[in-house]
Amino acid sequence: MKAEQQYIELYREAAETITQRSCPVMNAERDAAFGVFQQQGFPTQKVERYKYTDVAAAFAPNYGLSLGQLDIQPSRYIYSFKDSPINLAPYYNKIADGADSITALNTALAHEGLLIYVPRNEHPEAPIQIDNWLRGTAATMMHRRTLILLEEGSEATIVMNDKADHPSPHFLTTQVMEIVCKANVHLDIYEIEETTPLCSRFSNVYIQEGRDSVVKHNVITLQGGLSRNLCDVYLQGENAEVTLGGCAIGSRQQHIDNNTLIQHQVPRCQSNELYKYVLDDQAVGAFAGKILVEKDAQKTTSQETNANLCASSEARMYTQPMLEIYADDVKCNHGSTVGVLDQTALFYMLQRGIPEAEARTLLKNAFMGQVIDQIQYRPLRDRLYVKVEKRFRGEHEKCEDCRLCK
Repeated sequence: MKAEQQYIELYREAAETITQRSCPVMNAERDAAFGVFQQQGFPTQKVERYKYTDVAAAFAPNYGLSLGQLDIQPSRYIYSFKDSPINLAPYYNKIADGADSITALNTALAHEGLLIYVPRNEHPEAPIQIDNWLRGTAATMMHRRTLILLEEGSEATIVMNDKADHPSPHFLTTQVMEIVCKANVHLDIYEIEETTPLCSRFSNVYIQEGRDSVVKHNVITLQGGLSRNLCDVYLQGENAEVTLGGCAIGSRQQHIDNNTLIQHQVPRCQSNELYKYVLDDQAVGAFAGKILVEKDAQKTTSQETNANLCASSEARMYTQPMLEIYADDVKCNHGSTVGVLDQTALFYMLQRGIPEAEARTLLKNAFMGQVIDQIQYRPLRDRLYVKVEKRFRGEHEKCEDCRLCK
């Protein structure tokens, strides 16, 4: 049986239960999304955006569907969809609709949603933090849905952590996040993954920016099994600016795939991308980023960079930066590198009595520093420096409710 068929049957069996536990705005999109998935199935590696990840293999095991309640702590800016203070219909599944069959599967099976809503001209003093814990005793599948809406003139910093018990059973998660930024909005958002080698995580993020908005999105993959991150950005208002950053550390048989698309749809917008990977053992990394400049998007400025370090002879990295330009008054550059540890620097450190393992760790830390330095929120930046160093040293950080730490 093909991997798609078990999910088609699952939807038919569970649709009534999912609908009863969900809310009208999600139910209104459910059947149409299921139709899209049923028609398209899982993307194969012949599909350009999925050429480096075998999706069907990741979804093939028979996972149990989790229909537990959304565990959130409501605040002035955090709500469940059921308790939303605004009408969600104009926003839910509007950016993501029809974009991707995994997104369609998420729309069909997700039964609860998280809303982060910042009203007009409000600036939360503290970062908005969401911790997503994967816990359980059996192979489990979860589908998360998030809508982030910043009204005109608002600002926010959002930190989202995906964590798992160590050790944990197999987990499969799909996460779809739609981010709507209206005029003159400033948003910094960070996705941090610290799961286990038994976790497969598919995260699809869709960002829509209005006039004079500034968005910075960073995805930091510290621990995981299969990590597949998609980020699509639509610059729809003049003078909008987006910065995408990525920091990925892979070891053992970890697979990390980042795929981005930035569409410049109007004039005088700016985009910047910097993704860095450090891969060890038999880890596999992939990056594909496309900058699309439409015909009317004159005065566009764009820079895309992907730099990668393979710390073992068995690690593999695939990189594909792309430009597609239909305007004639633009400044766009892109580039990528794949290399090994600087042997001259390593030799220099060894000659000064630094043990080889320590020297390698210092070089890896220095390589990742450029991405972490771009994080504006200093407490998070300092914390990530510690986490990255511990990751390179193979240490396990003590954490609450972790089986290894008890």
